[in-house]
Amino acid sequence: MARRTKEEAQQTREKLIDAAEIVFHRTGVAQASLNEIAKEANLTRGAFYWHFKNKQEIFKAMLDRQSVQFGPLGPSLDEPGDADPLALLRASILFVVREIERDPSRRRVYEIVFQKCEMTAQNEPIGTLLRNNVLIGSERMHAAFTSAIRQNHMPKNLDIDSAITHLHVQVTGVVYLWLLLPGTFDLQSQATRLIDLFFSQLPEHFLSGEV
Repeated sequence: MARRTKEEAQQTREKLIDAAEIVFHRTGVAQASLNEIAKEANLTRGAFYWHFKNKQEIFKAMLDRQSVQFGPLGPSLDEPGDADPLALLRASILFVVREIERDPSRRRVYEIVFQKCEMTAQNEPIGTLLRNNVLIGSERMHAAFTSAIRQNHMPKNLDIDSAITHLHVQVTGVVYLWLLLPGTFDLQSQATRLIDLFFSQLPEHFLSGEV
């Protein structure tokens, strides 16, 4: 009986996250209300508060469920051994790009973040969450570049901070443009070209002391 109750509670939580995703996408995060989310899930406001304290908490749960981190980086970077860290970084980025293109829910979440998440004073906790996600992605990129230097795949004077900034811009930019202008280009092929160009230029254009 306890197991069934736990499963039912998890199902209710998932229904609320599904509903929040729909409401955030429809109205924008700032305008979305807890009542709307509960109503979309066919649940009471009390059921919402059983699982989440506020809008910011369910927004975070929505991101966590999709493993949305801006980066974006996947779990393959945590693999041990002698694997090429930059090859893993590339594969992780392109995996997420493919997921955005093929998975309507993941695409919807990215549309919420890029297009429907107004940075108002009320939404500042969500802004902080998004900034922290970018920093997490940056830390994982830093680990990959550091490992590449250690394995002699990259020069020791690689400007890692500059490389991280440019990689963020490349990935975020192509995804943002694709979401803004859907159907105008193939996301996966264009992202692959941009990422491969970036990595090919790393040893020549991203050295300390150079612009």
